[in-house]
Amino acid sequence: MTKVRVKSDEPFEKALRRFKKKCNKEGLMQRLKEVKYYEKPSEQRRRRLAKAVARAVLDEM
Repeated sequence: MTKVRVKSDEPFEKALRRFKKKCNKEGLMQRLKEVKYYEKPSEQRRRRLAKAVARAVLDEM
C-alpha cells in the first residue's frame, strides 16, 4: 500500500502530487490497467515479446 505523510503546513495538492508520483514509480496504475480485463496467455506472451523487442531496439541505440 502506498503511503504519503502529509506535513502540517503542506498543501493537499502537493501531497496528492507526491502520492501520484509514488504510484507511478511503483507501477500501480499500470498494473491496475493490466488486470482490469482478462488477457489470454497468448496475448500476454505477444505483449511481453513486443515490449522486449522495443527495449532491445532502444538498447542498441
